[in-house]
Amino acid sequence: MKYEAVIGLEVHSQLKTKTKLFSASNNDFGEDPNTNVSVVDLGLPGVLPVINDKAVDLAILAGLSIDCRINMKSTFARKHYFYPDLPKGYQISQYDEPLASDGTLLIEDNKGKDKIIRINRIHMEEDAGKLIHDISDNFSMVDLNRAGVPLIEIVTEPDISNADEAVSYLKKLRNILIYADVSDCNMEEGNFRCDANISIRRVGDPELGVKAEIKNINSFKFVKKAIEYEINRQTKLLENGEEVIQETRLFNASSNKTFSMRSKEDAHDYRYFPDPDLKPLVLTEERIDLLKNSCFESYNEKMSIYINKYNISKNDSETLLSNKLLSKFFDDTLIYLNEPKLVCKWTISEIIKYISSSDFSLDPENFAKFLLTLKDGKINNNSGKELIEKLSISNEDVDTLIDSLDLKQESSEDLLNEVIDKVIDSNPDEKNRLLDGELKLVSFFMGQVMKETKGKANPGVINGLIKKKFNIN
Repeated sequence: MKYEAVIGLEVHSQLKTKTKLFSASNNDFGEDPNTNVSVVDLGLPGVLPVINDKAVDLAILAGLSIDCRINMKSTFARKHYFYPDLPKGYQISQYDEPLASDGTLLIEDNKGKDKIIRINRIHMEEDAGKLIHDISDNFSMVDLNRAGVPLIEIVTEPDISNADEAVSYLKKLRNILIYADVSDCNMEEGNFRCDANISIRRVGDPELGVKAEIKNINSFKFVKKAIEYEINRQTKLLENGEEVIQETRLFNASSNKTFSMRSKEDAHDYRYFPDPDLKPLVLTEERIDLLKNSCFESYNEKMSIYINKYNISKNDSETLLSNKLLSKFFDDTLIYLNEPKLVCKWTISEIIKYISSSDFSLDPENFAKFLLTLKDGKINNNSGKELIEKLSISNEDVDTLIDSLDLKQESSEDLLNEVIDKVIDSNPDEKNRLLDGELKLVSFFMGQVMKETKGKANPGVINGLIKKKFNIN
């Protein structure tokens, strides 16, 4: 009997705000434990939450980016559970009235075909604190810096069929959120993490199987391994006539296995009810339109422009859009040099190395001048890479820097013929083998000439001259 997996994902992504969702505490990662904490985060008696408007705007942008319907009214609820890192004894979240719903995200399946993953909802909620287990042998410590940090939870329908599709979805979603400047999506810092709901059913059976939820997976590699293990585990249970138990499980990265954490709660176990301290969140069309017109740019629309207008490959387009600074630098350079493929090639191979550095100083106009210098043959690719490294920090005049570094490409046929003759005379065995038809030795002689000229010779001219000397068409 054949079985198939049915997978739904819940992604928690921290919003890129300066302060927390309901308090004025700093939203900074890496501070000393319990230093970014206020009386609101601690849930002390008599304190009241106040919604962070910036977090609401970012959540709206996230919804727009994956084609969700933005709900004009959403409400906050109290989700009750008791855990040491949850000071209030409940988490403020959204339940039956989320901020956004009914979105879509397009991925490629294992056969390279487009597949739509439906987004059930995006809701806002506050994060919990963090338990630290490796400081003391006798106690677990609690750091509440993360308590109250603004999150969005993005929940799919059970449309994902295997681990590869899950990873493809997560990578695409992460790129979209980064491009929209909604979240840093830094998985190492835990501000982009995933819960996977996995069930198994007989192929063709319309009924869903009993699901297990794997909590807090924070890398693409671990998502793939956890889902593959869980599919295999559940399949073996059914094949042996055993039942799959609804439960919450964790993934052990050392053993590449999941293990049971607790029996899975249902919604009624959390005793949701509307938070009496927070009014319904009511949006206006004016607010949404203002966000669209002032700072919203769709990842999908931008991808379409890169592919269809500029004829850039899908992979290169995804690389450009994986970093908002990178894509903006590419777009700005096109203002000065309308050659998308050339600009893209050097942007994703070289600029990407430096653009996120605080020392990065190169402006798009000077980068365009550099590319024209390269195109005109004044320097070669190797010299270009050295030049870009210097320009990224100094943003000096390109011609001046080429002269000071002595990088100008040598294209004189008379001079290069002398160097080629010298190299051929110094390598008689390779010369005879090339005369006998071993054409790959053209590359050998090119390399030797480049070495003799300290990398400044024009590769195209060298190649032509060597072939001419050996009568190679």
